[in-house]
Amino acid sequence: MTTRRSFIKKTTLAGTAITIGSSAMAMSAKSYNNIIGSNERLNVAIAGLGRRVKAFYEPIGAKESNVKLLYLCDVMESQRLKASKEISNHINYKPELENDIRKVLEDKDVDILINATPDHWHAPGSIMAMKAGKHVYVEKPCSHNMYENEQLVSAAKQYNKIVQMGNQQRSSVHTIEIINKIHNGLIGNPYMAVAFYCNDRGSVPVQKKAAIPQGLDWDLWQGPAPRRDYTSETWDYNWHWYGWDYGTAEAGNNGTHEMDVARWALQVDFPKHVSVEAEKRHFLEDGWDMYDDMVATFNFKDNKVIKWDGKSRNGYSTYGAGRGTIIYGTEGSVLVNRNIYKHFDRRGKLVKEYNSSNNEAGTALGGGGDTSTKHVQNLFETIRGKSALTAPIDDASISMAMVHYANMAYRVKHGFDVNETTGQIYDRSAMELWSRTYEPGWEL
Repeated sequence: MTTRRSFIKKTTLAGTAITIGSSAMAMSAKSYNNIIGSNERLNVAIAGLGRRVKAFYEPIGAKESNVKLLYLCDVMESQRLKASKEISNHINYKPELENDIRKVLEDKDVDILINATPDHWHAPGSIMAMKAGKHVYVEKPCSHNMYENEQLVSAAKQYNKIVQMGNQQRSSVHTIEIINKIHNGLIGNPYMAVAFYCNDRGSVPVQKKAAIPQGLDWDLWQGPAPRRDYTSETWDYNWHWYGWDYGTAEAGNNGTHEMDVARWALQVDFPKHVSVEAEKRHFLEDGWDMYDDMVATFNFKDNKVIKWDGKSRNGYSTYGAGRGTIIYGTEGSVLVNRNIYKHFDRRGKLVKEYNSSNNEAGTALGGGGDTSTKHVQNLFETIRGKSALTAPIDDASISMAMVHYANMAYRVKHGFDVNETTGQIYDRSAMELWSRTYEPGWEL
């Protein structure tokens, strides 16, 4: 039988028009719409239906996206049912609900996997998808550790697949505008950037062995991570803070975005040296297992510096906003975040303030908005050959490396040098954290 892909390649638009013209009167509106534009229609599956899934409803439902959602996949039954109900406000058909990502990837009709699973699933799930012939939109952080970072980039090249990381500010119109101006000399020579984030997250429960929640496939949720008994509060958002088997701490959870903008503005790649001061300072007896306050410094060639100031549980707005990036240059400075930019001269006088009026979320859980929609649609159009990725994985993975370096430096309690060409490090204790322990049978 002729596959959908071979049909797309062999059937001309004119031929399709003839078919439509002869039979459209006998078709329902839904059937007719399924044929119009089918030569460029992309079939999508979403894996991971937690808080972030709402960011994908708009780009999937938009008529101009010309995509069809085939699967909603999650290891928690309630998440599947909830997402199915929510997406019905954006599409007029029902995607299939699936527990196991592996079954989704077996379907040859799926063109794209949107991977919004927990951090420890990002690289393994994305590599599985590429191996199965799918393009990938992988949420940040794109990898759990540096080994996965390398394997993800390698897989994209090996399988010749288009992979976009969810650092959506790369698709922000006002951010693109101001970064281009910086590159063209707006503030002279940019030499330092401060990437920042603050939130007032509260206490989290101490983990205790508990019954597996009804409807949760705990074994599959763990996936590549070593097996252990279920503990309360883990499967939902608090896995971010419960040790290193699943999460990448606040640097990976949110710092990825701002450090990426900083690196973009300064036009730097791998740093030469990384140093960190970080500690858990709030609710000392609660279940939070990692730092909740971090200042990381990355030194680059040409004396350029990026600082990451991340405060998970202190909501004081040090820089006048909950998150953003300040870029310092020899002739002025720029503050940019998801909604605005401000340009100051060297004396600190405000020269221009621009408010984009978009609705991209800032520090709220889940997020989504105009910029996320543009970022997902950028992937669609790149697959069609009509655009270029704004966050291709080979570049996005360098920003991701900064996160991993910061976490590694925190865990070994000292800084280290980095090969600015290859991204390799020389510190033996830090190199022990280059990869992770995988559940047997789940190794990359």
